[in-house]
Amino acid sequence: MPVIRPSSDLRNKYNEISEFCNEYNEPVFITRNGQGDLAVMSIETYEKLVGKFELYKLLDEGMDAMQEKKVRSFKDALSDIQKDL
Repeated sequence: MPVIRPSSDLRNKYNEISEFCNEYNEPVFITRNGQGDLAVMSIETYEKLVGKFELYKLLDEGMDAMQEKKVRSFKDALSDIQKDL
């Protein structure tokens, strides 16, 4: 279940929010005037999320390359790598 806090808690209860984000690796959703405004998370959680997006992008590029027949065998790729060593 998402944790939702008012924006005043960023100022008044920062340490509590920080401890939660770091302990549970979950974001805290911050509201302003009763409406969603921000998602706050630990740097570690953010880096993992960005890493997943980068991986998904690379996988998508690989799938596109397969559909366009712009691929080569693993054996050929490995052979080229070994030539450069």
